[in-house]
Amino acid sequence: MNSAPKSKLVALAVAMLALALAAAGLVVVLAGVATPSSESRNGAARQLSSPPAKGSSESKKGPSIGRALATANPLYRTGRLADVNCAPGDLPAGSMTAYRRFLTRVTNCLNKAWGAQFRKAGLPFAKPRLRIITAKVRTPCGTWNTGADGVYCSTDRTMYLMISKDQLRNPFPLGITRLIAHEYGHHVQQISGIWNYYWTARNVAGKAKRLQLSRNSELQAECFSSVFMSTMKGTALVTDADWAYTVDWFRKNGAKGWPQNDHGKGPTQAAWMTRGFNRGGPGACNTWAAAARNTL
Repeated sequence: MNSAPKSKLVALAVAMLALALAAAGLVVVLAGVATPSSESRNGAARQLSSPPAKGSSESKKGPSIGRALATANPLYRTGRLADVNCAPGDLPAGSMTAYRRFLTRVTNCLNKAWGAQFRKAGLPFAKPRLRIITAKVRTPCGTWNTGADGVYCSTDRTMYLMISKDQLRNPFPLGITRLIAHEYGHHVQQISGIWNYYWTARNVAGKAKRLQLSRNSELQAECFSSVFMSTMKGTALVTDADWAYTVDWFRKNGAKGWPQNDHGKGPTQAAWMTRGFNRGGPGACNTWAAAARNTL
């Protein structure tokens, strides 16, 4: 019996899923907090995930195409992330205008890089929106997550980034770039179909399994972020010293502040950051097929 190659079948399934999700108005929420900032650039860097909003189609019975969307996604076979010569410029202290300009430029870089990657994978691509705020807002996905500096809401496909007075006074360009690239990583998970498996599996999982699934999602988004950061290795934005500092901070502090191990231990976070940065492609970030000991 003749059949199409597995990669083409998976790509077709993901494309059909994307159209189905767009029609259904799937709601998924992801929040994250930015960057080492003023306190000697040691501020917490957090990402928080929330379940789909109540009443959404997925919260009732999400579509299920299977685990292969996460473990064998076509993105994993697209090689190194496209280098789009990203140069967002300086980020001087005290200027919200400068923050808006900087983050808009980084988002444009992310759109170009990941758009090229989706084309190589044969998957449909859609850009997220960016909204920069100075105080908590209620998004279409619900109330603002406590303690979060950033939220990705899939209802309006918008990344909300809250810039505090502290961050204005003491900007850390690499840190805020890492944050937005992480949130963008969750957008990648959503539109590629990876999150469909995640939320569907989470809805029927026990506590231990839910924590494991959360770690898979968060560690992959951090790895995707590091893959993007690797395209700027050796530039003024991503110096060897600043990157080493950032990874070491996560190794020592990445798990602090979380009452449960839903993001991975500090050394685990640092390991996936290093893996993504050194290998430079989404194929390095397949946390869903990794041994459990590597996602603790």
